[in-house]
Order: sequence, then C-alpha cells, then structure tokens
Amino acid sequence: MNPQAPVSVEAINSKVMRRLLPFLLLMYVLAFLDRANIGFAQKALQHDTGLSNAAFAFGAGVFFIGYALFEVPSNLLMHRVGARAWMCRIMVTWGLVSAAMCLAHTATAFYVLRFLLGVAEAGFFPGVIYYLTNWFPQAARARAIGVFYFGAPLAFIVGSPLSGSLLELHGALGFAGWQWLFLVEGTLASIVGVWAFWYLDNRPEDAQWLSPQERTGLRAVLDDDARAAAAHGPHRILAALVDRRVLLLSAIYLLIQMSVYGVIFYLPQQVAALLGTTVGLRVGLVAALPWLCALAVTWYVPRRADRTGGHRRWAVALLVIAGLGIGVSGLVHAPVVGLLALCCAASGFIAAQPLFWTFPTRLLTGAAAAGGIALINSLGGLGGFIAPSLRTAAEHAFSSTSAGLVVLGFSSLLAALMIGTLLRRDGAQADGSFQTFLHRAR
Repeated sequence: MNPQAPVSVEAINSKVMRRLLPFLLLMYVLAFLDRANIGFAQKALQHDTGLSNAAFAFGAGVFFIGYALFEVPSNLLMHRVGARAWMCRIMVTWGLVSAAMCLAHTATAFYVLRFLLGVAEAGFFPGVIYYLTNWFPQAARARAIGVFYFGAPLAFIVGSPLSGSLLELHGALGFAGWQWLFLVEGTLASIVGVWAFWYLDNRPEDAQWLSPQERTGLRAVLDDDARAAAAHGPHRILAALVDRRVLLLSAIYLLIQMSVYGVIFYLPQQVAALLGTTVGLRVGLVAALPWLCALAVTWYVPRRADRTGGHRRWAVALLVIAGLGIGVSGLVHAPVVGLLALCCAASGFIAAQPLFWTFPTRLLTGAAAAGGIALINSLGGLGGFIAPSLRTAAEHAFSSTSAGLVVLGFSSLLAALMIGTLLRRDGAQADGSFQTFLHRAR
C-alpha cells in the first residue's frame, strides 16, 4: 500500500461489502425461495396431484441428494473457471428447473424435478462462502457471512407474502396457484443469473471499482490470512476432504440443517394451524414474523462476535435457543406462544450459521477451501433430506404431531453440545477458540 495514500482495511471492507453483498443477498433470497417454496405449495400441490404426506416429505428431501452429490465438483469448477461464469450457470439452470416444477403432476415428476433442482443449485451456497473468503479478511468474515445470511429471513419476509399472493392467482390463464408460484419465482432466478455474469468480479485484482491502493492493501491482508490458515490446515483437496476436523464440522452442520429444514418446509402449514386458517396471503404475512426476528439477531450477533471473539459462546447459545424454540413450537397450540417460539427457533438457527462458517474458513485456504467448504455444506445438506422424513416418522411413531418438532429440537441441542465440547474456550481474539479446537481435533 502506498504510504502516502493509506487506506484502512476497514474502509476497504466496507466498500467491498456495499458492492458485493446486496447482489449476493439477492441471489440467496431467490435460491432460498426456489428451495423452500414447496412449503407454500404443499396443500394445493398434494390436492391436485394426489401426493401423500410421505411422498411429499421424500420429494422435499430428495433435493438434498442431488445437492450433496454435486457440491464438491461444482465448487472445484468454480475455483477453476471463476465465480462470475459459474454463478451465472448455477442460477440460470436452477431457475429453469424450478420453473419446470409447474409441470410436476405426478409423484415421479415431482421427485425427478426436485432432484434436478438440487443438482442445478449444487455449489451455490459453498461457492458464495468460498467467494467471500477471497474478498474479506478473517476479522470481517463473520459480518460479511452474516449479511449474506440475511437471505434466508429476507426470502421469507419478502417471499412469504409473494408466495401467498401467487397461490391466490389460482385459475389465471388456466394455471393453478402452485404452478404460478414455481413459474414466477424460477424465472426471476434465471434473470438474476444472467445479470450475475456482468456484475461479479472473480478476484480483488479484477475489481476496477477499487483503487490500485485498495486492491493492493486488500490482497496483502488476504494473503496474510491464507498463510495463517496454511500453517494449521490441509493444503491439498484430497487431504481436506478426509481431514477429521472437516468431517467433525460436517457432522455439526448436518445437525444444524436438520433443525433448519425440519421447520422451514412445514412453517406455512404450522402457522396456518396456529391461526386456524388455510395458507394464503394472511398466513404469508404472519409467517414472515419469525424471519424479521432472525434478521435483527443475525445483524447484531456476528458483529458482536467479531469484536469480542466469542464465536463459540454465541453459537452455542443461539443453537440452544433454537432447539428450545423448535420443541416448544410443537408442544403449544396458543397462537402467540407458538409464534414466539418460532421466532426464537428462526433467530437461533439462522444467526448461528455465520458463526459456524468462521471455523472452517480459518482452517482452509485455496483449492482445499473450495473442496472442504463444499464437503461440509454437502454432508450438512443431507440434514435437509433427513429432516422431513425424520419428522414424519417421529409423528407416526408417537402418534403425535408434536413429536417430530421435539426430535428436531434435540438435533439443534446436540449441535450446540458438540460445539461446546469441541471448542472448549474462547480466546481473547477471534481465533483463540478455534486454535483450541484445532489442537484438540488433532
């Protein structure tokens, strides 16, 4: 950096955040909508197609099989060809497949399209996490990932009323409401995918919107972080994929995702049951409340954790709150209490995830980061396949609609326990707790 024209790293981080994160956030909102909108379509889709509850649960979860199988290859290809081309490919193809869900009139078509949607979207989320490690130094990474995670609550704040409104277009131009839902939201994703090719830059060196001093200063800080990660983590792709620390983090993430998707896929129906009505615009508006709470908590906690270094403590506390919220939401029938419990659940499991991702990104760098992050996300994503079937099985086994949510609540509590025992203490700085984790995991 030119000593005559110094630029603070914090100022560079703020500039990069303003440039990249709003667009990445838009992409994540559309990804989450296309992944979870079957929760709104469920009743109408089952009514028109004759899908059983078990068939719906399998179709909801089979997305994650295709997603898991192609995560690592997709992220390695992004590492090779660059984010702008690969993110464009991902969004365009998943948008087209999501729109094609309007043709899912049979169980077989439903299964195939949900599987293909997972294949098309594979690599998007870990690709963005990896992409952010190429733009944000460790000291700002939780904040950056936290802003990106706004996509999940925003998808429901904006998407819940949108999805509810699209369902009410039933009969327009001869299409059912659930067909409009898939068609419109999938088309939006493809449009933004084309835009991504022209908007994103692969690396700081390519960013003409940064000054030469800013590009040089940012690269120097990122290189320092990469050297620190290389001193503790695996250097090669294969070594990262079999590293015990990566596998432990994958197991924790799987438990978190079980709690997330066990709630998300059924949230509209759960809110409708609390309100004593059917899914529509009213339910969509009320279902947005837990995500408003999640948005506020996800804004505050990662910033607090970056300043104090308390990533482990915050992650454990949030996952405990999430687990209790999930369980209570299934046990009570009072609308106010049930909604408060759902607010706790959503806030906990959404805000905990940006903190979680600071752990592997301190361990991995380069191609090992691309492969390792993808593996954690793909194995963790299997929680989205397990959760709907586990919830349904628990409800049948205990003859109770509450049992499934109680079981899913325990998965969040178990994730908190694993983080609490693997990361024994927080250091004075942000990476202190993780150094303890690395030492113990070896």
